[in-house]
Amino acid sequence: MAQIGFIGLGRMGIPMAGHLVRAGHEVRAYDRDPNALAAARETGATACDNLRDAVSFSEFIFTMVPTGKHVLEIYTGPDGVLSLMPAHSLAIDCSTIAVGEAQKLHAAGKERQIAVLDAPVSGGVMGAQAGTLTFMVGGEEKHVDRARPILGAMGRNIVRAGHAGSGQAAKICNNLLAGISMIAVSEAFTLGKRLGLDPLILREISSTSTGSCHALTHYPPVPNILPNVPSSRNYQNGFAADLMLKDLRLAEGAAIETGSSLPLGTLAAGIYSMFCQSGQGTLDYSGIIRMIEGALSQSPAA
Repeated sequence: MAQIGFIGLGRMGIPMAGHLVRAGHEVRAYDRDPNALAAARETGATACDNLRDAVSFSEFIFTMVPTGKHVLEIYTGPDGVLSLMPAHSLAIDCSTIAVGEAQKLHAAGKERQIAVLDAPVSGGVMGAQAGTLTFMVGGEEKHVDRARPILGAMGRNIVRAGHAGSGQAAKICNNLLAGISMIAVSEAFTLGKRLGLDPLILREISSTSTGSCHALTHYPPVPNILPNVPSSRNYQNGFAADLMLKDLRLAEGAAIETGSSLPLGTLAAGIYSMFCQSGQGTLDYSGIIRMIEGALSQSPAA
């Protein structure tokens, strides 16, 4: 049994912490939101009123928070997590942030002789709830090996992507693919519908043809093709379009830094930006089909 501190109890963090509890670990959880702390108690975790109580006696510290600014403030701010962590403990950040921000966290940890892993995830809320997440991990191999049994309580695939920041690099590239492909699948379904094709038939054909991809086979944007995906729940409780836009912006920033060209990525970011500005940003990103179909009651802002 490991002593684990978990910081950030949103829609991803709560089920992740719950899986750690069910695996037999002692979890001390912290979030600024009292409702999130109450939800943590329901999983069996110990809800803490402050960072110190969550961190001071923990061997592993997990963070799952919205932005790189939050991550760096939590770890390196006054009385931050790195200053509270016991010697030989391991910090594992599962947020999605810029590669440079992850590298800053690794460097700050090294200064304090604290090992750090950047370990963003893929699988969304459904994967967090099912314990089937994919962890893309950046950091030293020995630290990844140490974390692997703990990560295995929450995920099905744990892949070391490489050195510090590589987990974030993999996540940004993955979500670049996901965001673009969801738009493409939405366009194909919309065109097919207007040509008189049954979406179930189109999916059956394309899923065994050259157009096959995850958005088509496992995460279709059309309702009632699959029962447990966000499109069949009115696009609720999935990976918010606001977060997809954030990740596409991270990809754009990485492209500028590396001199890379992202013609489709930039276009996708613009499309999701219009969708979010129209007030739909809290919906799952597969809800982009609503804009492509022209079904939004409010025209997207320019």
